[in-house]
Amino acid sequence: MQESKPKNNDSLAIVAYITLIGTIVAFFLNRENRNTLVTFHIRQALGLWLLQMVLGYFIGAFDSVMLSTSFWIFFIVLFIYGIFSAVGKKMNAVPILGPFFQKLFASI
Repeated sequence: MQESKPKNNDSLAIVAYITLIGTIVAFFLNRENRNTLVTFHIRQALGLWLLQMVLGYFIGAFDSVMLSTSFWIFFIVLFIYGIFSAVGKKMNAVPILGPFFQKLFASI
């Protein structure tokens, strides 16, 4: 009988940033064998997705191309920063909002 090594699920940190469904999938797959890197990035991604949806609802009501473009660029930059942090296996919080997301979702 072979002993199985604990599965390294660092790739779930990247999956967390790919749509809100990816965040939910990463959350449930990380529950059994908790990985601190994955948990950190799940919190970051969940915060980004939820904030984007809430703010997007209100930004869409203004019907301003300049405001909408600024909104999308802001969130695309934050998501790219988070993805590169996950690829590099680093726990870098996204600028401005990252520490708030870590406190808000500390129970995850």
